Amino acid sequence: MLKQFLNLKLSQKLSPQQIQLMKLIQLPTQAFEQRIKEEMNENPALETGKEEDDEDEFEKDEFDNEEFDDYDEFESDRIEAEDINIDEYLSNDETPEYKLQANNYSADDELISSPLASPVTFHQDLLNQLNTFILSEDERAIAEFLVGSIDDMGYIRRSFQELVDDMAFTQGIYTDEETVSRILQIVHQLEPSGVGAQDLQECLLLQLKHKTPTQSIELATDILQNNFDAFTKKHYEKLQQRYNISLESLKNAVGEIEKLNPKPGNSFTGNNKMIEHVVPDFAIRIVEGELELTLNGRNAPTLHVSKDYQDMMQTYKVSADKSDSQKDAVQFIKQKLDSAKWFIEAIRQRQETLFVTMNAIMHYQAEYFLDGDETKLKPMILKDIADMVGMDISTISRVANSKYVDTPYGTKLIKEFFSEAMMNDQGEEVSTLEIKKILQNIIEAEDKQKPYPDDQLADLLKEKGYPIARRTIAKYREQLDIPVARMRKKI
Repeated sequence: MLKQFLNLKLSQKLSPQQIQLMKLIQLPTQAFEQRIKEEMNENPALETGKEEDDEDEFEKDEFDNEEFDDYDEFESDRIEAEDINIDEYLSNDETPEYKLQANNYSADDELISSPLASPVTFHQDLLNQLNTFILSEDERAIAEFLVGSIDDMGYIRRSFQELVDDMAFTQGIYTDEETVSRILQIVHQLEPSGVGAQDLQECLLLQLKHKTPTQSIELATDILQNNFDAFTKKHYEKLQQRYNISLESLKNAVGEIEKLNPKPGNSFTGNNKMIEHVVPDFAIRIVEGELELTLNGRNAPTLHVSKDYQDMMQTYKVSADKSDSQKDAVQFIKQKLDSAKWFIEAIRQRQETLFVTMNAIMHYQAEYFLDGDETKLKPMILKDIADMVGMDISTISRVANSKYVDTPYGTKLIKEFFSEAMMNDQGEEVSTLEIKKILQNIIEAEDKQKPYPDDQLADLLKEKGYPIARRTIAKYREQLDIPVARMRKKI
């Protein structure tokens, strides 16, 4: 049985404009510029360029006009063209047309374009080298398949049986493991040396094979062939006793191995890899002992409403005969003008949000920004900054997670300034970043022949006033990408 009843409840929903604003705030500088280009392509009423008079009719108070407060609520209802106050969409402060024209081109100028370089990929380079070998048709097909099976690091991480089966099923090439092994020896002759290996041990041995034989290289080759496990675990005492050699001889052999490249594919010098450049969103400078914050100008573009669209509105206003097609046009124009005005206001709000948030972070961590000592970074969480600027934690997170700041000490990711707090032996709260920095300094200064294990690192930090458990030391060490003591050992 169906029943009807009333139910009152409070709910909070974000408007489409608020959602778009949050997305704009989250974008870093380069992505923000791309977003502006997309908006301008979609909305012809939006243009870039500096206006003659900054005091235009599209100030913030226009967004508070009651006539358009409920505009977004009309999804299918038609707004009568006569109800639109056209004067509010007209402005006389646009850039004069003559300023938008350039006369520095002659009639016989030719469009000159730079040719694009065609990059050679890692695998194509290997195939080009393969063409220098004299091979039969079947051998070349197998060799090309093996080259295609090499990953970006330079390895073939498949067994001979898997390669044989795959060639038969996918390429129709029927061969055996012995033939694949023989052809693989040809692939091993390609550059960079070590390419086509099936594991690290084989990769290093292939690289040593390409070197001029010396006593150290012969010893290094024997160590990798017969005592690879002891070498990887850095049991140098056992190796010295097993080969009955001096410490200097062992050091020279290990030095030869350390010169090798464990990822030969990464050494390919082709220009096919895209390099992502970090564009700082903020800059902090020290001026006469005071911190000065600036926002990257690319985050504050100059946008205004198209003069052509305002002219269209003016034409409709003075027109005596308003046809249905003209009414439809003015509806479209109004939508584009409203969208353009909102986007300009959203950019202004984004600019203000970014600056206010970074300014609060700068003053909260003023001691660090003044001298660059990472041990002076204070414990700081998102809520601390949110309370200072009166914004939601999610807004602060959007600013911090994807923005960079250019400081006198290098370009930093803003979220790196946030950290939890821990108590020292004096009951004072200190940042975990400070503890990590001290831990890193201790490890860098240790005797690499006798590196400190985690329990000894915990004792050293305790002596400095930071009582931390050994498991916490291990966690911080992993976060700093520092290996265990045995792997830090050198001879």
